[in-house]
Amino acid sequence: MNGAMNWREGARVELRPGYALLDGAGVARTHLTGVRLAIEGGFVHVAVPGTDGVQVVSAPAVARLSYPAE
Repeated sequence: MNGAMNWREGARVELRPGYALLDGAGVARTHLTGVRLAIEGGFVHVAVPGTDGVQVVSAPAVARLSYPAE
């Protein structure tokens, strides 16, 4: 994980059909809330509470991202 990434806390990720991220229980989901995310080089890096790593999806997989304003 790149420490220089601009991480957003408390984000919501919605993926297009055919794509999924694993939630904290290891279940594939197309919508996740309360995650950390960073966008870098056409990829969205997603840190899901309850998991040890960061999941990465390409920008075309993403339908919608939202996060609180600073």
